[in-house]
Amino acid sequence: MMFIRNESFSTFVHRYPVVTTLAGLNIIIHLWVLFLPYGAELYRQGVGANFLISTGEYWRLLTPIFLHSTQSLFHLLFNTFSLVIFAPALEIMLGRFKFLAVYLLAGVVANIATFLLETPMYTHVGASGAIFGLFGVYLYMFLARKDLLDTQNSQLVLTILAISVVMTFVSPQINILGHLFGLAGGLILAPLFTRNAKPFYAVRHTSRKTYLDEDDISFKPNRWKNRARNQKVIRIVLIVIAVLIAIGIYTRLNM
Repeated sequence: MMFIRNESFSTFVHRYPVVTTLAGLNIIIHLWVLFLPYGAELYRQGVGANFLISTGEYWRLLTPIFLHSTQSLFHLLFNTFSLVIFAPALEIMLGRFKFLAVYLLAGVVANIATFLLETPMYTHVGASGAIFGLFGVYLYMFLARKDLLDTQNSQLVLTILAISVVMTFVSPQINILGHLFGLAGGLILAPLFTRNAKPFYAVRHTSRKTYLDEDDISFKPNRWKNRARNQKVIRIVLIVIAVLIAIGIYTRLNM
């Protein structure tokens, strides 16, 4: 399974240095904001404040990805947990640079959408848009690159994604547009970033070596070639996402 974490801490750090760094930054910055000198100022300078972005503080389209609510520890724990569970496979499959790029770009897309569609006084923090971007990449793999995602992991990804989307609409104080546009951003970016991707179950990193996982040698890489069907499914999913985004926009404009 791609999402079962049974590595030791040192092995996890060695295999997934980008995920480790991102998770570590989430925790360190949060502790700094809460307990260390200038933490409150760090938070004020990094929060995604639409009015301040409109005055030229464009770094606020990036910095909210590394900040979390000071009112709820759950916000930090949920996003960091999601990152540690679901991101390592993508770091292996895409490569470190591409993984980091798609994570940050999806988060920025989510924050740009929030800036353009929310009210001028709206503020937000959190890595959720970037994490939904990773789910967007997985969704693209399910739809168009089945050579990268087996049936068991596909079902798990779709289940978690469905639950996450539902929770986006029913949970209080959620940046709905950030979640939806993060998902859409990852889905749109995925064809570029998965071009030379390798299946997680076939290729892993161990001390600079690559090896085949013998448990998965029965996998048939040609199962994904029904392009006509895939294209239809992709269009349907894009329509569903567009409807969800429209609902989110309508909800915000009528609040």
